[in-house]
Amino acid sequence: MGVMNRFMSFLGLQEEEEVVEREALTQHEEEELAPAPVEHRKNQRAGNVVSIHSQKNVKVVLYEPRSYDEAQEIADHLRSHRTVVVNLQRVRNDQAMRIIDFLSGTVYALGGGISKIGGNIFLCTPDTVEIQGSISEILADDQDYNRMR
Repeated sequence: MGVMNRFMSFLGLQEEEEVVEREALTQHEEEELAPAPVEHRKNQRAGNVVSIHSQKNVKVVLYEPRSYDEAQEIADHLRSHRTVVVNLQRVRNDQAMRIIDFLSGTVYALGGGISKIGGNIFLCTPDTVEIQGSISEILADDQDYNRMR
């Protein structure tokens, strides 16, 4: 009879009287009849869902390195699941290339993303942040930049 009640409960066809009888069972009797009630399984699945609003301390770090040595600090921010905007306008071009190469490897290892958002300004994101869309002016700048190289 207990199996039939569970099946009817699963389909939503169980009457309220049967629900009252089911609640009257002791914990020991329930364990003998079935491994886990349907409601318990739903709660287990809900445990895997993370609320978007649970991350209240989301930070975006603005960073303007002066040398290649500071690339490690930027990588540490990414490892801490922080988004970093990197402005490379104050470093030499060879150092900027080295920093971007280092950050590209870091972002790849963490499963994140990197995107150019302006002239020598890059957005580095961890795996918890998704970059969507592109800025069309940057694509034209890239073509001009590649011609100069």
